[in-house]
Amino acid sequence: MALTSAADKLNSPREMKHVAAYLLAVLGGKASPSAADVKAILHAVDAKVDDAALEKVVKELQGKSVEELIAEGTKKMASVSVAAAPAAGAAAAAAPAAAAGGAKKEEKKAPEPEEEEADMGFSLFD
Repeated sequence: MALTSAADKLNSPREMKHVAAYLLAVLGGKASPSAADVKAILHAVDAKVDDAALEKVVKELQGKSVEELIAEGTKKMASVSVAAAPAAGAAAAAAPAAAAGGAKKEEKKAPEPEEEEADMGFSLFD
């Protein structure tokens, strides 16, 4: 089963946090993480666990190699076309206009200072 077809079955945001936690467990060394492994990761970041969604994720990915699923999904994603051509055409049309207005001097904006990271009141996995 390809990652894209597994993703089709696991497509709601509440399921995706479980998939992300499952993948973290795999990266942590578990070849086939259990529901308890995924729950431990989600509880570590104070995320709510939806037992039905978690069971669905574990059931769909059980016995499958995550690396193979990702490789298969990557092949499918390579065949997806993107709509970059209109943007390239607009940039090409803007180039002569910019050259004609070359006498104008562009003002450089001072870079805005970066904001410090702050607790925004939400969890990554909620």
